[in-house]
Parts: sequence; C-alpha cells; structure tokens
Amino acid sequence: MRVVLQRSKEASVTVDGTVTGTILKGYVLLVGITHTDTEEDVAYVAKKIADLRIWEDEEGKMNRSILEVGGEILSVSQFTLYADIRKGKRPSFVDAARPEPAEVLWLAFNEQLKTYGLHVETGIFGAMMDVALINDGPVTIIVESK
Repeated sequence: MRVVLQRSKEASVTVDGTVTGTILKGYVLLVGITHTDTEEDVAYVAKKIADLRIWEDEEGKMNRSILEVGGEILSVSQFTLYADIRKGKRPSFVDAARPEPAEVLWLAFNEQLKTYGLHVETGIFGAMMDVALINDGPVTIIVESK
C-alpha cells in the first residue's frame, strides 16, 4: 500500500461537477493499493498516518499529530501510484490491484482511519476526479506498508 500524504489548509474533490468531499485543515491522501496488500497493510498505514507528528507545536517543531490539531482527512483512491515507467514511454499498471479488491481495501482503510476519531471525506472510487488543495508548508510524505 502506498499513500502520498499532503498536509493541506483546505481541499476538495469534485466528480462530474459535484463536490463529493471537502475538508479544512488536514491531510489529502492519495491512496494506491497493490495486489499483495492485505487488511494488515491497511491497519499499519492508517495507524501510521493517525500518529504521524507533522504539525507544529508552540515552538514551531513538527511535534503534533492530526488528532492533536483536530484535522480532517480527504481520501482519494489513485491506482496510478503503482505506475511503472522504467520501460517505454507509457506507464504500466500491472502492480496496481484489480479494481474490486482495491476498492474493498480502500474502503477498509477509510473506516480504519475513522476508528481513530478522524473525520474522513472521500472521492469516488474509479471516477475521474478533480482534486483541489492548498498545500500547507508544503509538507508531502509518502507512507508505504512494505
């Protein structure tokens, strides 16, 4: 499992002109699932994200978690995170999970984040989405289960 986490001041996702998710301060998570991912990968990455200390404390040090600052999550499925561009000019997506199991794990991931008390908004699995965000920092981190 691979997640690109972007700390944001605000963000939204729109599908066919309709906003499907919007947050204020929090994380935009671009979530990629590979065919070997399991519920254990979901649990590991969700906990890592909930506990990650990348918000500033009163001294300006990255020392607070999203839970401590009352942040929200915008989760967007993104199979292209498993693109392989080593050969040729067009990416291969053979490392991305098939849609059916990927959707199940993405939904489980979102539910796992909620168990930590996080408010989670989402895009729509498999849809063409417009994601808008104002990066905070910018802070961008890749979280992987393997």
